[in-house]
Amino acid sequence: QIPQRGRKVDWNDLHQLRWANIDDEAKRKERIDKDLREARHYGDLLLAESASDYAMLMYTWHERQEFPFVYENCLYWFKLDLNKYNAAREALDGSERQEDRLMTEKQKRDKALRLAGGVVELANCAFEALYYQRNLITDEAWYYLRIDFPHDGGTVKATFTSGQLAAAAEFKKRLLHVATGAMYTGSGGQLDHLMRKQLYGLKVVETIDYMGYSKEHQAYVFADVAVKGGQVYHANDEDYFDMGKTRLKTLQRSIQLHIETRPSHYNPNWLPKLWLCFGAKGAIVLAFWLGSTLAEQIRGVHKSFPFLEFTGEPGAGKSTLINFIWKMFGRADDEGKDPSKGTQSGRRRWMGQVSNQPVVLLEADRNDPSAAAGGRPKKAYDWDELKPLYNGGSLGVTGVKTAGNETYEPPFRGSIVISQNAAVSAHEAILTRLVKVILMRAETTPESRVAIAELEQMQVEQLSHFMVKVMTQEAGLMECFLKAFKGHETTLRGVKEIRVERIIKNHAQMMALIDCLAMVCPLTQQQVNECRAELVSMAIERQFAISADHPGVAQFWEVYDYLEAERDDGVVNHSRDPNLIAIHINDFVRLAAEHRQELPSASDLRTWLPDS
Repeated sequence: QIPQRGRKVDWNDLHQLRWANIDDEAKRKERIDKDLREARHYGDLLLAESASDYAMLMYTWHERQEFPFVYENCLYWFKLDLNKYNAAREALDGSERQEDRLMTEKQKRDKALRLAGGVVELANCAFEALYYQRNLITDEAWYYLRIDFPHDGGTVKATFTSGQLAAAAEFKKRLLHVATGAMYTGSGGQLDHLMRKQLYGLKVVETIDYMGYSKEHQAYVFADVAVKGGQVYHANDEDYFDMGKTRLKTLQRSIQLHIETRPSHYNPNWLPKLWLCFGAKGAIVLAFWLGSTLAEQIRGVHKSFPFLEFTGEPGAGKSTLINFIWKMFGRADDEGKDPSKGTQSGRRRWMGQVSNQPVVLLEADRNDPSAAAGGRPKKAYDWDELKPLYNGGSLGVTGVKTAGNETYEPPFRGSIVISQNAAVSAHEAILTRLVKVILMRAETTPESRVAIAELEQMQVEQLSHFMVKVMTQEAGLMECFLKAFKGHETTLRGVKEIRVERIIKNHAQMMALIDCLAMVCPLTQQQVNECRAELVSMAIERQFAISADHPGVAQFWEVYDYLEAERDDGVVNHSRDPNLIAIHINDFVRLAAEHRQELPSASDLRTWLPDS
């Protein structure tokens, strides 16, 4: 049994590391004999028939009067009582029994040790500190321990704070909490002895409190899989990623992802079916998800990443498309959340859980009469909350539990998708940040019906390798994006209908992401051209949307035209100049009410018509 120190070695490693480098034959033989004695000692420990035998072997090897040891996954404490040992030795020396007289000095010593040695069980399990993990931002730290049982209960791994390792009572409670039936019955001094030995020189693992891309480490980190520099890493037995000089893990466990790293399990036949059912718009939505996997890198260069507004008629297939794309990115049956159903702090935490992944906002209809029937209508979500997230701004500020004035202000690291039936009604600042895809209810054919059923039946195990392909090609995709963006930006600047710089930038980014999508899946040139043409149309539509009147103003002019047509006395327009319209707003609101026409309040009209 070769003692393992730091890294696992076999006999050949031992030869190369220790023996082959010694030139002197006598010294080499001396070193080999020493190592063999140590190996046989560990073999004896392996074959010990009881905890007492194990303790005796440990004592004769190290000759320490008290020490802890683990036997069959239980923790014991050995302490030698010298008075008992001396009494037992004197009794053996003066014994008149034949077998005692025939004993050698070593046999008498061993028997006296057995009679005098005290072996006490400290815990009905064995625990070992694996590493130290710390969150530098929040100044929180934990020790990660592995707990093993003598029965078939399996291994448990859990975090312990410094306070829980420093006090026997707190350690006992935490151990019993994380591992079923695990009991520690030792003293505080014995726990200090154990921890001093286990924690000295303990390795340190860096942590992040979100899931996805870590800009500081330039790596994608999830629960079981990580990607850095185009290479895929799997979590080791101690639940962290060893990536060269970087030891890293994520503390985020609330989101469950299944990322298939084996290319053989990938089914690439989804693309023709997706195009048949959703066409260029489906490819644009998928390109946005691909761009979300590069959002932090794109914001690092362009300082912004657009929001996706995904609207359309009920039954057009929005949920089907989103659920399918989520499967391609490792997440099944998790379309999104309604932001109005949570508190502001809850939304901050939800949006801060991921990096380089979309946060999907499912917005319900706030004008639903059934919602207001009980006298408590649903409160509309304030879209202005999203404004700083466009540039990766702060999600909010919270205080850190310290004696100082430290605060925690996490940036937004993901992307935003708004999926709903109605169009987003917000200020121009929000509308210019949106790339809007409108999905219409298309006429179904037997082929499209079969294709949509096959897309729905595909499992996350067949599709999530797509995400691995994107992450491993990070450098190539970013190079393609930056190169293509310049050309598409120039193209959109040449479209005379588009005048707002932010609209040009957002849609040029999406056109560049279509080129990136063609690197990962086999889009034809015809399909790429259709996507580009669709994005140009979307940019023009976005320009018209922000140039149009406010909906309240449009409603005002509809009522004006109606009243002008209904009345011949000219009471609505008080102007004698045919080139000028003069309206008394209060009187106009009264006339609209008399004719049962819906109209915003007078105060709202004065706000929207500042030149009236």
